[in-house]
Amino acid sequence: MRAKPGEKPKTARSPWPDRLFSFGVTASAAVVVGGCVWIVGDVVWRGMGELSVGFLVESPRDAGRAGGIAPILVSTILLLGVALASAIPVALGAAISLAFSPDTRGVRALRRLLDVLAAVPSIIFGLFGNALFCVALGLRFSILAGGLTLACMILPFVTRTMEQALRAVPLEQRLAAASLGMSRLAILRRVILPSALPGMMAGVVLGIGRAFSETAALLFTAGYSVRFPRGWSDSGRNLSVHLYDLAMNVPGGNARAYATGFVLVAVLLIINAGALLLVKRLSFTPPSEQVLL
Repeated sequence: MRAKPGEKPKTARSPWPDRLFSFGVTASAAVVVGGCVWIVGDVVWRGMGELSVGFLVESPRDAGRAGGIAPILVSTILLLGVALASAIPVALGAAISLAFSPDTRGVRALRRLLDVLAAVPSIIFGLFGNALFCVALGLRFSILAGGLTLACMILPFVTRTMEQALRAVPLEQRLAAASLGMSRLAILRRVILPSALPGMMAGVVLGIGRAFSETAALLFTAGYSVRFPRGWSDSGRNLSVHLYDLAMNVPGGNARAYATGFVLVAVLLIINAGALLLVKRLSFTPPSEQVLL
């Protein structure tokens, strides 16, 4: 019905199911955001009181009730470095192979297997890493054994994420590059990988987050030592194992556990921010799009 001159048009009111759905979506988003803010805020509020320069540069004393977390930070960085250096090249090669292989029954079965492995509890990877790396290969409880176990744990997830990012690159870009006479390797290096980089980096960052905060798998492989590691064969604990020990096994260690949790959250935020900046720096328009434009 048309409005008369000088009258405001009447808008149809949303039916009650639409309003109820909108309210449910808004309430769910508020619960999720509020819960995350509450958890992070509680860790920050309780942990800032114990945070100091000495906490970051000193070794633990009195079972972690005093001193700092310097050896734990070093062990965490070494474990993460071994995991990423071992997992990313293998994941990239496997993702390229899966993304551009014919969709055969074997390829589909391999994708399902990777999905299943990505959902396996981390303690299973810990038992596997203990049996293979610590016992069979003679690495014992060490940084190397823990890092390789973390690599096995994040490999399925990172591989599938990279594959999906590669498959999401539009076919038109590849065809345009091929029409210019570019080789398959050149198309992969100059067109597909740059276009898929944001999605691939998202998978790597999520893998870093899982490896960085892992506890169960490292209890069976990296050990429990709080000393500075002198090499890859030395035992060491990461931040999450140290937090677990303070909270569960050390009477009076809750304050230092919250401080360790604050450092853990802060480092994860820094890693995510750094990854986003790296993606922006490395992203560029593929040659095929430049030609089409």
